[in-house]
Amino acid sequence: MSWQDAKDVKIVTKNFGVDGSHKLSVYTERGGWQAFRKALTLPPAALTDEVKKSNLRGRGGAGFPTGMKWSFIPKEARTVYLVVNADESEPGTCKDRELLAYDPHLLLEGMAIASYALGCKHAYIYIRGEMMREARIVQAAIDEAYAGGFLGKEHAVGTGGNPFKLEITLHRGAGAYICGEETALLNSLEGKRGWPRLKPPFPAVKGLFQQATIVNNVETLMNVPDIVTKGGEWFARLGTPKSGGTRIVCVSGHVKKPGVFELPMGIPFRDIIYDVCGGIPGGRALKGLIPGGSSMPPLDANEIDVPVEFDALMTDPRIKDVEVKPGVPFDMGGGRKLKTMAGSGGVVVFDDSTDVVALCARIMRFYAHESCGQCTPCREGTGWLARVCTRLAKGQGEAGDVELLANIAHGIAGNTICPLGEAAAWPMLGFLTKFRADFEHKLRKAA
Repeated sequence: MSWQDAKDVKIVTKNFGVDGSHKLSVYTERGGWQAFRKALTLPPAALTDEVKKSNLRGRGGAGFPTGMKWSFIPKEARTVYLVVNADESEPGTCKDRELLAYDPHLLLEGMAIASYALGCKHAYIYIRGEMMREARIVQAAIDEAYAGGFLGKEHAVGTGGNPFKLEITLHRGAGAYICGEETALLNSLEGKRGWPRLKPPFPAVKGLFQQATIVNNVETLMNVPDIVTKGGEWFARLGTPKSGGTRIVCVSGHVKKPGVFELPMGIPFRDIIYDVCGGIPGGRALKGLIPGGSSMPPLDANEIDVPVEFDALMTDPRIKDVEVKPGVPFDMGGGRKLKTMAGSGGVVVFDDSTDVVALCARIMRFYAHESCGQCTPCREGTGWLARVCTRLAKGQGEAGDVELLANIAHGIAGNTICPLGEAAAWPMLGFLTKFRADFEHKLRKAA
């Protein structure tokens, strides 16, 4: 199915705009919790297979196939946890908070189905501390689900299996970006400092409280009820060959109509900017965009016909490879070259009036502030990037600063426990690759 054929399909935003969409009574009137009842008539393994068929990929940033992730739980695991990563805080990303506020029961139903498939009896939602409104709404929805008998009560299983009962706990984080990394999140949930863990072992083998654990994003799990109701093949047909369903993008910056949109997987950025978002104010020219949250390398104005899809953004030949210096592509290992990624769906558009060096410096200061400090390359390197990039932005650059930024970023990438180092290094190298003339212009002005 082409993306044009799927442009009117709404899955995770289908209840947006409905009065009282966050209430259980409205949710059930509109068919809510029917997918859960259907799921309980199926063997757990059949649900995982259906999710595999759907080509649902994680919507938190990495885009890992969800059904495959579920299948990593060891068969001998006696205790399994499901943890929802609702610690959204990537600059430019604001989709999960809308999903949580408008349709929390869709998430709870997705969690219930996933928990049944995984053999999980207690699931957690780890929500960012600053999301006070969303935390209140989600907790109220959990309370309603308990009162309505969907949680905390044994349900019969139609295939001869044991009755299924699920408990869900909402846990508020303290507002650290690093806790969006799954192992840091698990440490925080255990009451420890939110530092990432070395992998392996991966959470599916040894996660929360040293037990087998699956960590999924909010949007990811909210797709599961429709996959159960309509089938994995239906969901897969909505997207591209390797990425099923739709995608939430949150568009900000220089567009006439910024917002959160559910769009077909594979829609080009050009259509998002000029059709969905009404174009650029004042008729100015596009300079570039950040495709999936601030940790992703940017695209320039000549690269916006690439589809918004996980694999395309990593491999499409229309996107230039990120370079460590002019003519030398960044080597990701295994022969792979860095282009960019779909990330968290946060699209930031900037026009030709933008000071991209100042924009990049602002991003670097964010990552320097949010580095947990556990790894020296990240702790020292992000601060160094922030300082050098900021002095360039202020017109106080020194000879060799452009090359220095590239060298620091190259030294961080691949040398840290978690991806926060890459989250700073990749956009830094990306900005230098796509907008090097802007950095060199700043340097000439300072001379």
